[in-house]
Formats: sequence, structure tokens, C-alpha cells
Amino acid sequence: MIEARDVDKHFGAFHALKKVNATFYEGQVTAIIGPSGSGKSTFLRTLNRLETHDTGSIKVDGIELNDDLKNLDAIRREVGMVFQSFNLFSHLSILRNVALAPIRVRKMSKEAAEAKALALLERVGLKNQAEKYPVQLSGGQQQRVAIARALAMDPKVLLFDEPTSALDPEMVNEVLAVMRELAHTGITMLVVTHEMGFAREVADRLIFFDHGTILEDSSPAEFFSNPKHDRAKAFLTQVRHGF
Repeated sequence: MIEARDVDKHFGAFHALKKVNATFYEGQVTAIIGPSGSGKSTFLRTLNRLETHDTGSIKVDGIELNDDLKNLDAIRREVGMVFQSFNLFSHLSILRNVALAPIRVRKMSKEAAEAKALALLERVGLKNQAEKYPVQLSGGQQQRVAIARALAMDPKVLLFDEPTSALDPEMVNEVLAVMRELAHTGITMLVVTHEMGFAREVADRLIFFDHGTILEDSSPAEFFSNPKHDRAKAFLTQVRHGF
């Protein structure tokens, strides 16, 4: 589904990604972990060109990700993204937030898009909040709306960039519960996360980033029981209380 080959990225003098190679397969749930500043979110953002990569190549479902607007549009139709900060439209109701992209991009009728939006809001437990505005919802509820909005485009791939990091602790579980349900539906998911329990329980695969490179790429069971690199061992010692 996604192929990244020798992906490099600089921010000025800072070398954020260093010859990153990874292939992600259809239906696979991948947790991407690592210390802050290790490159994991930058890498995720290159996969739908929210960040441009300097060198190397990225293909999504066989389409080269580059400056070709036709290619970029085709990829963004198939790749949904859930951010840390929800990014909902504050002037639109919850229902309209979810229905907007299918109307504008998929050219669905308003009636069909809103029916689909209501079904997705019910799926994330928020159908009764459809007529409210984002400011009237908790952070956890807003993030669940953001997930419903991403699903409204019927994406082949869902990217999650630390979706619980901006939430109060008591709201984290309600978002993780929705993500657990999604993980069992067969959709391809890449999740940058600090939630080690979620990574261990739900992911098929775990990637550990450090200093812009992938140090480990294995099953969660293997990583958590027998990490190969000293840097990964040190990281686990610091976060082990999280699971």
C-alpha cells in the first residue's frame, strides 16, 4: 500500500529523516513510536505530502508522491489523517464537519453525505451531538469527530499523528476504543503514538524511530520482550509504566 525508499528530509541544518526505508501492507496496523524529535511525525506527514521529502521516493497504492497535483489529489482522496489538535471547522456543526469533504471532493449529494455522516457519528458514539459545534464538545469527543470525518472519505489508509497527546488523561481511552474498533475492520492504519499499551495490544507491527532513522521494525511482542538496540532498551525503561 505504501512504499518509502531512501526518504530524506531536512529542516535547515537539522536532518529530520535519514534514508528511511519502509513498506506498509494493506490491512496492516503499524504503531510508530520513539522519543520526541525522533522523526516519526515528520515521516508520517511526508506520506500525504504535508511535509515534502527532499530525496528518495514515496508511493501510495502505486502512485508516486511528488509535485504532480494530479497524483497528490489522487493520493489525498485515499489517505485520511487524524491530527493531534482535531482541526475541526469551528463555524460548522459536527454533522457538517463530517459531511463536508464527501460533498466537496466526492461530489455526494447533501442528503447522502449527511446520512453517511450520521452513521459514522453513531459509530463513534456521537450521533446525539450532530447539531452541536466543536466548542461545545470535549477534546475526546472532538477527536472522535475527527476520526469520523476521516472515515467519511472511505480512505484506504488512515494516518494518526499522536491522536491522544492533546487530550486529558480521562479522555484518552474513549479515543483509543474507537481506534481499536477500526483496527479490526481491515483498514490500513499507521499510528504515531506514545500509548505503549495500545501499540502492544492492537498493532500488527511496530516501528521504532530514533534520530531520523528506523532502528527497529518488528512485531510488538518481539519489540517489547526483546528489543535489539540499546537505544530501544533505554526508551522502554523510561516508558514501561505506560503498559
